[in-house]
Amino acid sequence: MANGKKKRSKKKLFIFGGLGLLLLVVVILVVASGNKEVIVSVQTEKVEKKTITQIVSATGKINPVEQVVITPEVTGEIVELPVKEGAKVNRGTLLIRIKPDIYLAQRDRAQAQLESARANLKVREANLIQVKAEYERMKELYEKGLASDQELEISRSSFLQSEGQYEAQKASVTQADGSLREAQENLAKTTIYSPLNGTVSALNVELGERVLGSGFSQGTNIMTVADLDKMEATVDVDENDVVLVSVGDTARVRIDAFRGKEFLGIVTQIGNSAKTTGFGTQDEVVNFEVKIQLVEGTAEIRPGMSCDADIETETRADVIAVPIQSVTARTLPSKEGEENSNGKKGPQEVVFIINENIAKVISVETGISDDTHIEIISGLEGNETVVSGSYRAISKELEDGTKVSIQGGEGMAKRGNRPPSE
Repeated sequence: MANGKKKRSKKKLFIFGGLGLLLLVVVILVVASGNKEVIVSVQTEKVEKKTITQIVSATGKINPVEQVVITPEVTGEIVELPVKEGAKVNRGTLLIRIKPDIYLAQRDRAQAQLESARANLKVREANLIQVKAEYERMKELYEKGLASDQELEISRSSFLQSEGQYEAQKASVTQADGSLREAQENLAKTTIYSPLNGTVSALNVELGERVLGSGFSQGTNIMTVADLDKMEATVDVDENDVVLVSVGDTARVRIDAFRGKEFLGIVTQIGNSAKTTGFGTQDEVVNFEVKIQLVEGTAEIRPGMSCDADIETETRADVIAVPIQSVTARTLPSKEGEENSNGKKGPQEVVFIINENIAKVISVETGISDDTHIEIISGLEGNETVVSGSYRAISKELEDGTKVSIQGGEGMAKRGNRPPSE
């Protein structure tokens, strides 16, 4: 009995002793790991002076600078269509003729009405001359006492009536003349000529087809004539970027159909009205239309081709620059009597420079940027070694005074090599 109790006591002693030893080992490991120095691996780049060209990128379509959609103003059957799609035309070239029979009849009817009105005007004029002479004679008789007041009044009334009929007939002649001019204009509209030198870029009708005039509706879109020697890129620029773009800015346009080739262009027009898509939703986008005229190599370009454009909005030469990913936002510790390290509230733009494998945080003021580098207006003097990667190290791991190990040369200088946000 006593031996059994001694065995149980020894067993408990071993168990509790083992647990205590395990706890001691854990404490020692935690203390040891807490004292371990953290070293962050980074890539660096030398701060140098560069030429920075600020770019605004946009996408859109290629269109002719000059193009006219041909729509008839009169309705009728196409009786002559001498051009085909792709045909070259000059200003004044016949494009289409609409059957003129009904408009010829309207012109002839209006001509007859005008002649009739003019004939009636002559009758009214002759009658007015006669009545006026009678009235003048009656006034002379009245002055000599040979005519009564009633006779004079009747003669005067007849004269005024004839004069009114004459004026009314003159108005009828004017009205008939206007109707004739309208009929002649409608007849002229049955023949449509090219308004510019160019190419028939689209033909939507066939000979014998009936088209609708635009008098009371939109009318039939017969064809499009465009000057394909002058092309432009019509692109949509984000509302935040359009304020950077100015008329006359240089642009480099890449067309999907011509891979590896760039076309030089000049910004000629900036839209004043916004184009909104996804209105009232989380995907709402506000863009402004910008037109870029291509200045060379447009012979093979066709309307409707998709394109991308890089608009060079500003260039600054010989400025201090660092890789874009080197700049991050941090809230720096406040100093006594200041909002923070430089008197600004909230997060501010900073970079990390390396001195004897120690990271130092520097507050900077930035300017314009291109695809890879951003201008530093103040905070750096040049020739410093700035951290350019990794993205995780710059955005999360580095602090002022952190020890670092430098890997690679200039690190990840291009924005396209930036790791995804973690």
